[in-house]
Amino acid sequence: MMEQKKALVLQDLSCTGRAGLTQAMCALSAMGHQCIPLPTAVYSGHAGITGFQTEDLTAWMERTLAHYTALDLRFDAIQSGFLNTPEQIACVLQAITRKKADGIVLVDPVMGDNGKLYKICTPALMHEITHLCHAADFITPNVTEAAVLLGHTPDTHPNGLTEAKDWVRRLCDRYKVHTVLTGLGDAHTVCTVCGQGETITVVENPRIDAYYPGTGDLFAAVLLGALLREEPLEQAAHDAAHFVSDCIAATNALHTDPKWGVQLEPQLWRLLRNDKQSD
Repeated sequence: MMEQKKALVLQDLSCTGRAGLTQAMCALSAMGHQCIPLPTAVYSGHAGITGFQTEDLTAWMERTLAHYTALDLRFDAIQSGFLNTPEQIACVLQAITRKKADGIVLVDPVMGDNGKLYKICTPALMHEITHLCHAADFITPNVTEAAVLLGHTPDTHPNGLTEAKDWVRRLCDRYKVHTVLTGLGDAHTVCTVCGQGETITVVENPRIDAYYPGTGDLFAAVLLGALLREEPLEQAAHDAAHFVSDCIAATNALHTDPKWGVQLEPQLWRLLRNDKQSD
C-alpha cells in the first residue's frame, strides 16, 4: 500500500449547501488521503443561501499555522480555495512553507463565475490571488477567473476551444504553472481544458441543464486527490470532471432544490481506490 498522503486545505467551511471544505473532506477522504482542514471562514450556509451567518478566521489561521510550524508538520499538498480577505494570502504562503520537498500546491483562484465577480472579491483580493498563483504548481480557474488572471474584464469569454487553448497556454506561461480551465462548452457539451507546458488536452462531458453551487470546489478536491495518486494531469482532470458530472446527473434526477448542492455522498464510492491503484 502507498503511504497515506496528507493535504492541508485552506478554504471556507460552509456548514450547509455543500461547498468548500465539506466537499474537500469528503472527496479526499474517499480517495484514501488525509484532508487537514484549515477554514478561512465559517459560514452557516454558502453565499447563495439567504440570511447566512459568517465569521472570519484570519487571526485563528495565523495562530494555527504557527502551531503547525512549531510541530514541524509537513504536508504532501497545500490547496487553497475561497479566501475571505486579502490578508489570508499571507496565510496560504505561510502554509506553502510547510509543503514537503516533493509536495504540490494547488490554487483554486476563487473570484467569481458566470462573468461576474463575487461581492467579497475586492480589487485588493484580486491582486493578492493573482500574486498567489505565481506560488502554485496547479491552478484551476473557471472562465471568469481565467479572464481576470489574464488581465481581461470578468465577462470576457474565449471564442471557442481554439482560443480557450490559447488562454491555457498563456496562463501556464504567465504563472509558470499547470492549468486546468473549467466552465467551457456549448449547449450540449461541457469542456475542461488542461495545460501542461505545450501539451493541451480537452476533457468533454455531456451538459446537464442544472446549476449547483460548490461544484468547482468538488472538482478541485478530486483533481488534487488524483494528483496525489500520481495520476497524470489529463487523467486527473478526466476523473474530476466525470465525477462532478456524475454527481450533477444523479442530483438532477432527484429534483432537489439546487441551493443545497450536489448529493455527492451516495457517489463517493466512485472515488475509492481500486486494486490496481492499491498495488
